[in-house]
Amino acid sequence: MSGSTPTATATRRLTTAQALVAFLARQYTVRDGERHRLIDAVWGIFGHGNVAGVGQALVEADGALRYVQGRSEQAMVHAAVGYARQSDRLSAQAVTTSIGPGATNLVTGAALATVNRLPVLLLPGDTFATRPADPVLQQLEARAAGDVSVNDALRPVSAYFDRIARPEALVPAALAAMRVLTDPAETGAVTLALPQDVQAEAYDWPEEFFAERVWRVRRQAPDPDELADAVRLVREAARPLLVAGGGVHHSRAEEALDAFAGATGIPVASTQAGKGSLLYDHPCDVGAVGHTGTATANALAREADLVIGVGTRWSDFSTASSTLFARPGVRFLNLNVTGFDAHKLAAHPLVADARTALEALAAELAGHRVDPVYAAGYRAAKERWEERVTAAFAAPDDSASPTQGQVVGALDALVTADDIVINAAGSLPGDLHKLWRARSRDQYHVEYGYSCMGYEIPAAIGVLTAAPGRPVWALVGDGTYLMNPTEIVTAVQERLPFKLVILQNHGYASIGGLSASVGAEGYGTAYRFRDDTGAYTGEPLPADLAANAAALGMRVLRAKTVGDLREALAAARAADAPTCVYVETETPDTVSAVPPAQAWWDVPVAETASRPAAVRAREAYDRERAARRRHL
Repeated sequence: MSGSTPTATATRRLTTAQALVAFLARQYTVRDGERHRLIDAVWGIFGHGNVAGVGQALVEADGALRYVQGRSEQAMVHAAVGYARQSDRLSAQAVTTSIGPGATNLVTGAALATVNRLPVLLLPGDTFATRPADPVLQQLEARAAGDVSVNDALRPVSAYFDRIARPEALVPAALAAMRVLTDPAETGAVTLALPQDVQAEAYDWPEEFFAERVWRVRRQAPDPDELADAVRLVREAARPLLVAGGGVHHSRAEEALDAFAGATGIPVASTQAGKGSLLYDHPCDVGAVGHTGTATANALAREADLVIGVGTRWSDFSTASSTLFARPGVRFLNLNVTGFDAHKLAAHPLVADARTALEALAAELAGHRVDPVYAAGYRAAKERWEERVTAAFAAPDDSASPTQGQVVGALDALVTADDIVINAAGSLPGDLHKLWRARSRDQYHVEYGYSCMGYEIPAAIGVLTAAPGRPVWALVGDGTYLMNPTEIVTAVQERLPFKLVILQNHGYASIGGLSASVGAEGYGTAYRFRDDTGAYTGEPLPADLAANAAALGMRVLRAKTVGDLREALAAARAADAPTCVYVETETPDTVSAVPPAQAWWDVPVAETASRPAAVRAREAYDRERAARRRHL
């Protein structure tokens, strides 16, 4: 019997953590011929659950995978998400933590990433797989299940979850994690839970595991039959409206949308994530849609006979809790890379990459345009809305104390297309969605899928890492600032010159207004001392957030008047170090007030109550919810 002797497979002896780091350093993405490193860096705070595993592996890697020191586990995820969004999901970052509280602190950030369909790799330490002692420090004992750890809290907020109970299990798990991170339809938070003993255990790894891998980010083409249905729907519509969501940005479909809207004349409204899909001065841009939308876009939505959703997941803010699209017989066409989102609102689905679908739709609709009267009407309405924006930005004189609308207006007057503005929570997202004039595709960065207080400062670090040299602004109220200011220290340490604007309004302004509208009378929403009755209606708290930011290492500029504000914002924009503009805002007057909500939002009101405010609020609630409908 003859034959050749099999060649032994080449192996490399490494710990599980060392193998993971070596693997991550060799992963890439490619789309449209552009190549990107998949995992740009690892954020980490080290404890007994990862210091001798992932921590030692990063030292061993000798810079092959960049490390960034963070201060808060949740904030590290926010920074990584900001980086991924700015990178159009083609590059991501990883976050490693110890076991116990370090791991559970990831949950909020993981939920934010998955809700917003943004990739981040989470590498939390875990309790011992071999159980040499039970329980170990920081172990949560689940009495009914011995294999449960606190990391299981990450399962429902992860797009993919695995626990690496043996070294060899890393190979399929790591490959599956990269697949999900790079899949436009599945991406989100990816969690690989790493028991601390397994991290440090050695194994003979096949060399093929460390070969360079390129993950192609696909542009899915539309199905011909779905495309034909879409073309028919558009041709039949007399009053179509396109709603641009975050998927337009993720697929870099802005030019395709510009061409489609310009050719057909179909007006384009935007969700929070989709704002900037068309620039604010585009002839077809009609502004924000939904509860925080413009009068122009929402009037068009109420009369639309076809609503074309592109890359949107249709949250209740965008649909005004299913009351906005009011025309009898209105139909929906959803262009989305996921079937899950494409079928929402009983829509006709066009499951495809946003850019590919828009280009195909435009080609099939060559020569088709909306009625000129319809186009002239929405353009005139947009001009009237811009007059309201200008009024909201106007101040009586430079000596006046600024309102929040005037703060937004002063920044709007200063920035260019290079600037990036970041916000997530409070009353600012509503004002920005209605008023901000987006001058570039990525200038408007408002996280409103999860609307997470404390996102802005760490996200600014992530955005600056992805877009070095550009002016990046984090806008926060006092409530949001107090939630998560820790990464200011990281920005100072990394010499990242982000600009922080703190608006001090002494409490939770957004929820205070909501509380008043639903009959809860602003209860528990002001930052004030207790009065003689025990209620929080006394003097404002003496907290000096400007001093706090300065203590963390920022240069601080205090602005008391509109004139001070303009000078401070200009100085911050020119600064080469982290700089804070601190301003106490006044209650808007009737001249400069930001326009109120242009559509309803369903926040249930007490069905029975004795206080008049709640009774009145319930009467208004019952009137509004009568317009709610299911689109079938």
